[in-house]
Amino acid sequence: MNNPKLARIWRQDKVPVLFDQGGPRGLLVKLPYATENRVWLRDERRAIPEFKKTYKAWKIPKAWFDDIVERTLSRFGQVYVIQAHREQQKCAPACWNATGYHCECSCMGANHGNGYPGGAWREVSDTFALSYGPRKYACRLMKVK
Repeated sequence: MNNPKLARIWRQDKVPVLFDQGGPRGLLVKLPYATENRVWLRDERRAIPEFKKTYKAWKIPKAWFDDIVERTLSRFGQVYVIQAHREQQKCAPACWNATGYHCECSCMGANHGNGYPGGAWREVSDTFALSYGPRKYACRLMKVK
């Protein structure tokens, strides 16, 4: 992580952080210390979270993304989500009409699942997407309203 702001967010230990590196790798989850974190993360699933000492974080399957966001918001009231995205991607109805929390387009979740974002957005087509440029990491703080 070459971005100093993201590095600061990752190093703090008050607000949980969910880091999706992109691709097929699992997710890294940093939680405020509690002895029952492994049990809470596992939530009676078959897979067992693995603690990665290097990152001081838990590695969990990528398929748990939406559920862990929901449960983390419920337990802690907020969570930082760091995800890979490409700066040149454009937001599209696939994002606006999506369910769940995983978003890799340039809105970084601001329009995710909102139907139509309105404002200056112009809908080119129902499947318009553009993806070029280097992959970067961006962060959003999600809070319970």
